[in-house]
Amino acid sequence: MAIFAVVMLTCLLPCLHAMLPAMASVNLTNIHDWGTRFEGMFQFPIDEEVYGWEIKVHFNYPVILHLGEHKTTIYSTSADKRTFVLVNILSQGIMHANGTLSMTITGQYNRSTSDPPIAATATFVNLIHDEQVVASSPAAVASEKYNYAEVLEKSILFYEAQRSGKLPPTNRIPWRGDSAMNDRGQNGEDLTGGWFDAGDHIKFALPLASSVSMLAWGLVEFKDAYVGAGQLDNMYDSIRWPLEWMMKAHTGPNELYVQVGDVDLDHHFWGRPEDMKMARPAYKITAEKPGSDVAGEFAAAMAASYIAFKDKDPQFAADLLRHAREIYAFALQYNGTYSKSLPQSAGAAYGSSDYDDEMCWGGAWLYLATGEEKFLTDSKKYHHPGTSWGQSWGNKDIGCKVLLYNVTGEDKYKADITGTFTDWMPGGSLPYFKSGLAFRDQWGSLRHAANMAFVALVAAEHGINSDAYRAWAKSQIHIALGDTGRSFVVGFGVNPPSHPHHRASSCPSMPAPCSFEALTRPESSPHTVYGGLVGGPSQEGSYIDDRQDYKQNEVACDYNAGFQSAVAGLKHLSLTGQLA
Repeated sequence: MAIFAVVMLTCLLPCLHAMLPAMASVNLTNIHDWGTRFEGMFQFPIDEEVYGWEIKVHFNYPVILHLGEHKTTIYSTSADKRTFVLVNILSQGIMHANGTLSMTITGQYNRSTSDPPIAATATFVNLIHDEQVVASSPAAVASEKYNYAEVLEKSILFYEAQRSGKLPPTNRIPWRGDSAMNDRGQNGEDLTGGWFDAGDHIKFALPLASSVSMLAWGLVEFKDAYVGAGQLDNMYDSIRWPLEWMMKAHTGPNELYVQVGDVDLDHHFWGRPEDMKMARPAYKITAEKPGSDVAGEFAAAMAASYIAFKDKDPQFAADLLRHAREIYAFALQYNGTYSKSLPQSAGAAYGSSDYDDEMCWGGAWLYLATGEEKFLTDSKKYHHPGTSWGQSWGNKDIGCKVLLYNVTGEDKYKADITGTFTDWMPGGSLPYFKSGLAFRDQWGSLRHAANMAFVALVAAEHGINSDAYRAWAKSQIHIALGDTGRSFVVGFGVNPPSHPHHRASSCPSMPAPCSFEALTRPESSPHTVYGGLVGGPSQEGSYIDDRQDYKQNEVACDYNAGFQSAVAGLKHLSLTGQLA
């Protein structure tokens, strides 16, 4: 049996201050060749930090390699047994700069005495590199303190990093691959696709649909921002991905899948979604197990997206509207909250207390999409007068009030809106950090402020306290972009977060192994999940860029939705000369 051994790393090279290439090719040296077996050595200079690696070895003869004491495994072998790909084992992926990896190998092969001796070349690949290229966005105009076009571009890239299923040929995230390809419904329905929720790999339909609603609303209101940023096609492509999954999830007139994946199983796994092997059960609402909240949100997202797509892709838009009508009728006929109907699924993670806000929201969007009075009547029926808590994946109350005011002009809705923002703005009932950030909740503090900043910008577009609401919204978004001296958006601005609580970006590139070691590793994540808005400051106003602190550092689809749409609103103001 041949032996394939790896000698311990020793620091031999002088310190290098410049980043060197991710690959180094060397020849086999110190060769002992006995005609049918051989021994030799590869020596790789390690000139940068390494987190996960592979070695591609090519021999001039077919070779049999056997691994004895080793720090690597054979990942693949070519059919002619001349080329091998070796990958580090889990405990040996980290190496530090200014050293050498020395690897002695032995093998078996056949040659005649007149043939040339054994020779081999090996290429070392540092799997911390992903070769992701982010295009240059249009420059910020003079009135913009921050480059809104760049933020929009990177936020869209964040959603591409969240994609589940078979990735398209246009995939721009090189460290992501096809994943969750066996996601199926209870009767074998195809549930591949959609977005993973956050730093985990579950597909939660309520926050997913809520994210689509907010993103589509921003596209409808501020389409010129995406045109000006050069991101309109990317934006259409971005929200089309979850919308196609949402239509798949609607498997019958009174049947809608609302979750794929098990919370406990998922959260006991730290690794890439491409490597998942755990069970991924699917849960659905039905007439017997209703969920008017998630169904109402689906209807809202699809109706809003119909408006966004009706000129871009009329057939796709028509399909969305058909599903929206049917799902809303289902929600009207069979009332209930999905977390009560399905307590074993999303109740623990995204529990819903009522459905009136989603039914108000869904009815308003269907009215805007169709002009049919019955939907406006339904929306008004579910409207709750008074001030609102805010806008979130589980609360659409203020969003519905803004839509109702926009279509009716009635003062009662305006009073609800102004009363809500009186609470939210300085001097109201909400506490404020020293930075000027309005604090609603410790779970994603930036997300709540960004959501309300977007709602304020839409209200301002329709004539409600325009100057004050725009100035306040700008202040909240600028805190996220860097007004405290640091950015809270991964890959953007000054001192951005480098340790987001996000499994896929914390792992080295495939095929290197990944585990919970990546969660606790103090170094920056090997991949940049561009555009992800982290949770933000704690209740005390402090922030630590720590991957293990999921309250402050998780990124999520619903975190970015209102934030991205608010940035689009500010870009719109910049383009129209209204940015104070």
